[in-house]
Amino acid sequence: MPALLIAHQLPAPFQPLLAGLPGDIALQALPPATAWEVPSQAEILLAVPPRGGNVVVPAQKPPGWPGRLRWLHTVSTGVDEFPPWVFDVPNVTCGRGSNSVAIAEYTIAALLSVEKHLPDIWINSAAAWLPKPSLGTLKGKTLGLLGFGSIGQEIAARALAFGMDILAFNRSGGTPPPGVRFAGLDTVLAGADHLVIALPLTAATAGLIGPAALARVKPGVHLVNIARGRILDHDALLAALASDQVGTATLDVTEPEPLPPGHALYTHPRVRLSPHISWGGSDRTVQGNLLRENLRRFLAGEALLNIVSPVQGY
Repeated sequence: MPALLIAHQLPAPFQPLLAGLPGDIALQALPPATAWEVPSQAEILLAVPPRGGNVVVPAQKPPGWPGRLRWLHTVSTGVDEFPPWVFDVPNVTCGRGSNSVAIAEYTIAALLSVEKHLPDIWINSAAAWLPKPSLGTLKGKTLGLLGFGSIGQEIAARALAFGMDILAFNRSGGTPPPGVRFAGLDTVLAGADHLVIALPLTAATAGLIGPAALARVKPGVHLVNIARGRILDHDALLAALASDQVGTATLDVTEPEPLPPGHALYTHPRVRLSPHISWGGSDRTVQGNLLRENLRRFLAGEALLNIVSPVQGY
């Protein structure tokens, strides 16, 4: 009999993450309809976030939960969509860092698209060969980062290459890397030409960027949200756009997802909306390497990487 049973909810695109596991480990796929009915022998569960998928997390813990489970790993970075009973498992880890490069690239592309007026400057005829708006530059502009975890750090590394000044609001403290200055929330809001929300969704950050915060931003700021929709008050954003307090908004996340038909954000001329896809293009080998290293640590009785705190929520 195999020494260890791993139950998983991974859809087909994620199943290559399971390649290269030791031969004495058994895998059991859980169908979406019964994804949280974990076999009693399973000691590890690989979970997927419910947003946009067909795996629904029940509000109440399943009977017998957590059984023999000693480790739950979710391929997502955020754990805000999981109910508190998930943390009955002694060790909960997440895919923190596995999507950070892809999201950072999306963010830099969004910043460049605003400064370079893309795609508005493209033309398709000689008659369109007319003066266009003056193009801007990232060099010398201030990037405000709300959150300086793995994603914020990858964004900063790329922004520094463009010659940007970087202010970061970092709730975890620590020493900033060269070229980055940690500052309070009000300082970051007031100083940013491009303001990026890269915070985890917790009780402390839900609705953080609302009317009061948006009243303190630099007029005409470009606001980017690649974190969670609930951190940003959409009604307050629309009001700030109407007053030109916010110049442009790039939103990869909203609340709810998708927004209901006819929502004003779909057609606002200064809103760039994408369907929670900034993680696209992520290198799955990073996630696979993390899983295999944590499995090695689990079997050796060592501390796991990317442990999630049930108190902090990340």
